[in-house]
Amino acid sequence: MHETAVPISREPLILGKTIGQVTRDICRPLDSRPTALWWTGFLLSFAVLGIGVAAVSYQIATGIGTWGLNRTVGWAFDITNFVFWIGIGHAGTLISAILFLLRQRWRTSVNRAAEAMTIFAVVCAGLFPLIHMGRPWLAFWMFPYPNTRGSLWINFRSPLVWDFFAIATYFTISLMFWYVGLIPDLATARDRTPPGLRRRVYEVLSLGWNGSYRTWLRYEIVYLLLAGLATPLVVSVHTIVSWDFATSVIPGWHTTIFPPYFVAGAIFSGMAMVLTLMLIARATMGLQAYITERHVDVMSKLVILTSGFVAFAYATEFFTALYSANQYEQFVFKNRALGPLAWAYWTMVSCNVLVPQLLWFRGVRRRFAVVFVLSLLINVGMWFERFVIIVTSLHRDYLPAAWSSYTPTLIEVATLAGSFGLFFTAFLLFCRFVPVIAVAEVKGVIGTPGTAPGPEPSHEPAASAAPRARRARWGDKTRTSEEPGGVSGSPPLT
Repeated sequence: MHETAVPISREPLILGKTIGQVTRDICRPLDSRPTALWWTGFLLSFAVLGIGVAAVSYQIATGIGTWGLNRTVGWAFDITNFVFWIGIGHAGTLISAILFLLRQRWRTSVNRAAEAMTIFAVVCAGLFPLIHMGRPWLAFWMFPYPNTRGSLWINFRSPLVWDFFAIATYFTISLMFWYVGLIPDLATARDRTPPGLRRRVYEVLSLGWNGSYRTWLRYEIVYLLLAGLATPLVVSVHTIVSWDFATSVIPGWHTTIFPPYFVAGAIFSGMAMVLTLMLIARATMGLQAYITERHVDVMSKLVILTSGFVAFAYATEFFTALYSANQYEQFVFKNRALGPLAWAYWTMVSCNVLVPQLLWFRGVRRRFAVVFVLSLLINVGMWFERFVIIVTSLHRDYLPAAWSSYTPTLIEVATLAGSFGLFFTAFLLFCRFVPVIAVAEVKGVIGTPGTAPGPEPSHEPAASAAPRARRARWGDKTRTSEEPGGVSGSPPLT
């Protein structure tokens, strides 16, 4: 006698919503006027951006003497900020590409904002090498272009050149991946928008999307290929950034642990920033039904996991220095923990190792205000991690005669603040003009389990079993004409 296995029932990701309600709820901010809260955040972030622009303009006009650098500490705030922002952008690729390949359906409510965060973070990161050059108008020197000055080419052994190619590649793939995922929702916005300039813009950006089965099939193939292409970038980009330090002979930098250490730290800080942004969007845009306790719970668990990787890397660094019997290497780590910048080191350890341990408690994970504060503290700790790696390895050289201290100037602090102003200004504009949640993907998880245990047992003819299996694989995607844009913006009827 044949027994049919009954799948375990699990709580659906999105409850109490129809396909038409999903479209209306997520697209409502695009149709209505900005709220007072949005204007407050936008004007504040834009003002901070203006301070950063003024600081950078003054620095370029006056010279790099406006920084606190010296002969010993040649890298400090700008390179710290560069590594920090590159790390922030990694969680977008993790959530969008890797979790898509692993069929984690909970990502559908957070992947759009994570992808946008990646774009804006990479833009912020790309500005700092230009600023650090001191003469940003000579940035074209990093391009391997033909010239008439003889056999003069760029130095391909320069970490600055590696960073340029890494940022350019990462930005290009991330932008393509983000835009391709946007196309179905741009078509939905097109069909909902009355005739005018906005509708014409949506028509151009949606690339003639018509919601047919063939269109959806090709879209899913392209999206899958881009996800597979973007996944290695999570490892390769921050590995290249870590080589800026690991290929040197400076104690504290010359170590093989840096590539995996930097990648884990990048995902750790990026996940914390995703939590920060999604909790803000949830509270200010009325998205409580789409960013649920389950989403915050899963992201908090990923933060705990990556925090463990970072803590293991910290311990490994100290063990390596002790085991090496190298007095210079040992001094660097002793100086980090007990030297003049020990306050920065223990801030790093407290925020990155101790603070995330609170997320082990379910009661903490369900208190969104507490999770929000913890995510902010984690990003503070990750910024100090980059600061500690760079400055504490430089300010105590091989010769005590070359030792020097470092104190950031007001220009450097204003530049850092300006980068945050740029990031949040761009993110608020994104929330205003683009659906902050992937409408088409969320429709595929309405009423479906968070982790699909497999297709339900079927007694229908074989001719209809294949479409059912396809729906189970890609999500239960159905078309609707419940409201304008339902056909073009919804998945196909397979």
